[in-house]
Amino acid sequence: MTPLKPWLFLLAGVAAAQDFTQRGFLETTGLLFPDTAPNDSGHATAEALFRYEAFYKLTPNFQFAGGIDLRTDTHLETERAFGLSWWDRERQRPAFAVRRLSATYTRGKLTIEAGKQFIRWGKTDILNPTDRFAPRDFLNVVDTDFLAITAARVTYGDQANTIEVVASPRLTPSRVPLLDQRWAVLPAGIPIVEQAPDIPGGPQFGARWSHIGAVAEYSLSFYNGYDNLPLYRAQLDLVPLDIKLQRFYPQMRMYGADAAIPLPVVTLKAEAAYFTSSTTEADQYLLYVLQLERQAGEWSFAGGYAGQVITEHGSAVSYSPVRGLTRALVARAGYTIDVNRSLAFETVIRQNGRGVYLKPEYTQAFGQHWRVTAGFALIRGDDGDFLGQYHRNSHGIFTVRYSF
Repeated sequence: MTPLKPWLFLLAGVAAAQDFTQRGFLETTGLLFPDTAPNDSGHATAEALFRYEAFYKLTPNFQFAGGIDLRTDTHLETERAFGLSWWDRERQRPAFAVRRLSATYTRGKLTIEAGKQFIRWGKTDILNPTDRFAPRDFLNVVDTDFLAITAARVTYGDQANTIEVVASPRLTPSRVPLLDQRWAVLPAGIPIVEQAPDIPGGPQFGARWSHIGAVAEYSLSFYNGYDNLPLYRAQLDLVPLDIKLQRFYPQMRMYGADAAIPLPVVTLKAEAAYFTSSTTEADQYLLYVLQLERQAGEWSFAGGYAGQVITEHGSAVSYSPVRGLTRALVARAGYTIDVNRSLAFETVIRQNGRGVYLKPEYTQAFGQHWRVTAGFALIRGDDGDFLGQYHRNSHGIFTVRYSF
């Protein structure tokens, strides 16, 4: 029996290794801006991101997932401090951050996940009004990334019906453009002083019921908490002459619904959410999306209309790229040339014609690990339009990624 012991240990190690997986990448991106902006004279920026993720299955029912981000850049959009960020409440991107760290327990129809995680709601691809637990990094308004939140999520259901309940102890706000960068369009001639934000400390929670039927998929959702995009308090001081701005995050309650209906030629998707608030400075409004989607061979298409109806106006200045890209025609298309090459195209055209965004992109893989992406974001329009105000920010994009 003794000669078998080394083999038993080896087999046990192989079995344990099969329960552990990992992945990651190192990515560098360069952006070239033909035009300068009033508050930003730079023509070129560069950034680097290292991301590592690991997954471990302790038992058939219990597993862990974790990930970290390490980043830097040339334009001070990333902090130069050496702390490890968990809550993602920093004004700049943190240099070192826990991207995800959660534990998941599954038993039958029940799934429980607790920790820092990504939670996505909604069915449309263009804009997701019901996606309340998905704050974003808007330092670059047209190239965003989702932020994870700390929450407990309980899901119970089968293939036909699912109920999902989410509770989060603290708000993770979306990251908005830095005031000394080109994506913040400010009034000329008056200095702007940004004060410490007023971030609420209370919890947020939500629930979603989903049904998959023979004819359609649909869901109903509810959210109660805070808006992850800010309103602003403004104070004009004459001596010295400046405007003091403070971000604050209003209370928000959302009632939402979405549906996907397969038709003979296309799939019809719809999503809508109505937002109310007990904060008197906040608007009350409806966001909705109607979208057609089709897959044809190597082509994929998604296009539709994103709309907004304001039922009650608040008194505060708001900043919301989500609402700013409504009342617009939005479309995306993709073409797979072969296993290594692909093309993508996306556009937003405001219905008043005062703002247009176009972005073609080409991606090519080299072997199993390397990938290069090149593209150009073209923005045109008027200063009075949310999208058009960024007409100085058209830029070229070149990204190199090594994955492992």
